Amino acid sequence: MNLFKIEQQYIELADKLIELEGELTPELEQALDITLAEFETKSIAYGHVIRKLDAECYIIDAEIKRLQSIKRSRESALERLKTRIKAAMELFGMDKVQTPTLKLSFRKSESVEVEDVNALPSMYKTLKVTESPDKTLIKDSLKLGKDVPGARLVTNNNLQIK
Repeated sequence: MNLFKIEQQYIELADKLIELEGELTPELEQALDITLAEFETKSIAYGHVIRKLDAECYIIDAEIKRLQSIKRSRESALERLKTRIKAAMELFGMDKVQTPTLKLSFRKSESVEVEDVNALPSMYKTLKVTESPDKTLIKDSLKLGKDVPGARLVTNNNLQIK
């Protein structure tokens, strides 16, 4: 079996894995297993599939950023238009503008504006406390040989594909 066919086979397996949202079926797991005899060929095929999926993720991220930028500009234009029509309606004393297909009107609402949180009595405040580990300090302490209960230093092997 030539390299292209092996790569194509693994691309199809990767596509099936994506369809199953990352869930492995016994058949798919067996097809993905690597034996020692097939190691070099299959690892190269895996590498090509990983690079392809990584490139697709990069493209998807770029498209998400592009769409978010378009959305932000639309939201900004929307807010500017709403502000202008609201100011014009207030300027001319209009509470409502109505046509057979559109109605613009004001709706009354109330909100609380707090000028100084510290001036409020404690019964009008809630306290939020969050704890998170200082991983940098923990890592430095563990590297110096200190015992940090509840933490340990783990060495990971991260796959690099170039």
